[in-house]
Amino acid sequence: MIMPRCLPAGDGAVLAELRSLDETLALFQALGRRPAGVEDVVPAARTLLVLFRPSALSARDVADWLRRTAAALTAVSDDASGAPLAASDARLVEIPVRYEGEDLDEVAALLGLTRAELIERHTGSDYLAAFAGFAPGFVYLAGGDPCFHGIPRRAAPRVRVPAGSVAVAGDFSAVYPSDSPGGWQLLGVTPWRMWDMERVEPALVRPGFRVRFRDLEAAGAAYSLPGENACPPADGAVKAASMGPAAAAAPSACFEVLSAGTQTLVQDLGRPGLTGMGVSLSGALDRGALRAANRIVGNPADAPVLENALGGLRLACRGRAVVAITGAQAQIHLTTAGGVRLPAASGQPLALDDGDELRIGAPGAGVRCYVAVRGGWDVAPVLGSCATDTLAGIGPAPLRSGDRLRVGTAPGGVRPSAVLADAAAPPPPPRRGALVVLDIVLGPRSDWFSPAALDLLAQQEWTVTPQSDRVGMRLTGPEPLTRSRQGELPSEGTVAGAIQVPASGQPVLFLADHPLTGGYPVIGAVVGRDLDRAAQIPVGARLRFRPTGPFKEILP
Repeated sequence: MIMPRCLPAGDGAVLAELRSLDETLALFQALGRRPAGVEDVVPAARTLLVLFRPSALSARDVADWLRRTAAALTAVSDDASGAPLAASDARLVEIPVRYEGEDLDEVAALLGLTRAELIERHTGSDYLAAFAGFAPGFVYLAGGDPCFHGIPRRAAPRVRVPAGSVAVAGDFSAVYPSDSPGGWQLLGVTPWRMWDMERVEPALVRPGFRVRFRDLEAAGAAYSLPGENACPPADGAVKAASMGPAAAAAPSACFEVLSAGTQTLVQDLGRPGLTGMGVSLSGALDRGALRAANRIVGNPADAPVLENALGGLRLACRGRAVVAITGAQAQIHLTTAGGVRLPAASGQPLALDDGDELRIGAPGAGVRCYVAVRGGWDVAPVLGSCATDTLAGIGPAPLRSGDRLRVGTAPGGVRPSAVLADAAAPPPPPRRGALVVLDIVLGPRSDWFSPAALDLLAQQEWTVTPQSDRVGMRLTGPEPLTRSRQGELPSEGTVAGAIQVPASGQPVLFLADHPLTGGYPVIGAVVGRDLDRAAQIPVGARLRFRPTGPFKEILP
């Protein structure tokens, strides 16, 4: 009988833990129609992560649904270490590899093999593409030679793993589809693209396929590489969408980017429901600021906006437009074509005439400003959204000087000035050096840590380091968090706000572009109401986590 152990993963997710990959896939396939309020289900090695709306369901409701479904299933294999074999008629993808990875010799020594023996074993078996995760095109490959099962991850993840890297960790092999952080052991690199939005099927490998690796050195010139699979240039992962100096015929209004600042991206509310393709939600980090900016100019709440980090954005208006800026506290400068300074402030509609220049100064508090224009930014959606996912490389490219941004058609029936009074002012964002307290829910892997480590998580101050970005905030504290349980955690789904603890003991707080799955234990997760504030915490600020209750399994 399948009976999942249900654990909290924040206040909007439940992690169902099972005994094996077989059980996990069987329960996932049996779930069928989802209750209203269940937004997504993310399968992984031995878990299902269920994302739900707390306003519609409770964690106990979700746990009851999972257990009722599990109780109706026929028992499957009790072998928690095994993996199902792919059907013999499943599509086979052969992936050529140059075995020259940074960790190749270290892994060979760990296994007591020569380099040649390791390569022979890694290329000597078929793998099953079991489930997608981490990023689009990243598929967990089960099976292979048993010697690779249980390979530990690195003590601390690399900040950058190159696209095409072939790696092993836990019981799986995989190929990194794009440049990204990662903690797997690197054996080699393939010149093939694992994810390409220009292909009819963007993912080279999908769950259910068979995969076999081939040694390029052994194959020599006899192994030809299809051109469409070659890896993109390092700066080509993010695809542009309807912007740039060569944009189509001039609309009634557009904006020229005079300076993009440190980073300016197009964002909306993201891509829900695409986790089966390995695509996470992404979207604006401060979703409340996005909604507020759109509300002020009279747009729908999910209209695309510009997310500017650390100021420095300069825009010239070509035509007439109404904009609003929300989020971080920064000086707003509005200058006419004749050089006259006009009064301007965030949180209110700003009417711009032809030639007016808008500039955002460096924030005095917070990190990110959001710029909405009445009618929205006319940007072509990618997979149903205009959001830029920096980890996955999906969506419009970051803005550059010289880009032209077209303005969409303004909605009827709502005037910008009419909505200003309804916009409640958010609390001020934190300043550099400030102490910020975030409420968290312990779990799902709090039991991997001692009571002393849980006390340290809540009592110690954690400083935001410069290595932070849209994927997550890297934190450092005087004392690292130590585990009470050793060994490797099979990869499992993660949520925005998750506090993941690598072997170094210095936690990472996941933000909107976090990996879909991860293999380091998550000690807790920031509650939903604090995520927008977390997105505005600057480098150098101090954090303290406040558990809202003790960790416990969700019982019937």
